[in-house]
Amino acid sequence: MSKIPKNPNEIFEEIIHDFKALFSDDLVSIILYGSAASGDYIPGKSDINLMVVLSDEEIEHIDKAFKAIAKWQKRKVAVPLFLTEQYIETSTDVFPIEYLNFQRNHMLLYGKDVLSELTFDRHDVRLQCEREIKGKLLILREAYLESKGKGKALKEVIVHSFQAFLALFTSLLFFKEKDVPLENREIVSSVSHEYGLDSELLNQLLDIKEEKTKLNDIEMKTL
Repeated sequence: MSKIPKNPNEIFEEIIHDFKALFSDDLVSIILYGSAASGDYIPGKSDINLMVVLSDEEIEHIDKAFKAIAKWQKRKVAVPLFLTEQYIETSTDVFPIEYLNFQRNHMLLYGKDVLSELTFDRHDVRLQCEREIKGKLLILREAYLESKGKGKALKEVIVHSFQAFLALFTSLLFFKEKDVPLENREIVSSVSHEYGLDSELLNQLLDIKEEKTKLNDIEMKTL
């Protein structure tokens, strides 16, 4: 029976072996990102997120990975992002928030670090920040109504949305040319200071995400 790793490091060697066997010299990189790279990994709850970078030719043959993906999904490894170097290099203007966060929080497991030298235009960052914030406001309103004000449902909304907002916060700090802290609460503190946000509220939401507090339905609805 496949076991979910207590520490993601336990499985990296085998993952590298499997993908090298599949793609050989066309495998450019394997990069870890997300909670397993940031130190926020929770066994059994967190997915292990990978970016697999292939040559331009081999990206057309990702079906080779069907069995490997099915194998690793049983151990909480999410379906990897399969990319090429060219795709990454030509996507920083379209998805600057995502690549800023990849760059800030990743671990190279194999091959070339294709993220470390990426550069970003502040105009592109500002534009995506505005688009994402306005879009997420609409989604949050919809999710709030769908929750019917029930505490459990609202908790799910908070838990699933807060990580996306942390990504936005790091990009907002980049836009103001501020250093981005590594720790989530420091990010909250910094972005609250720079943009006049309610840090107490944001820390309460982070407490819920990290399961450091429990609120009843009325308290959750008020929050």
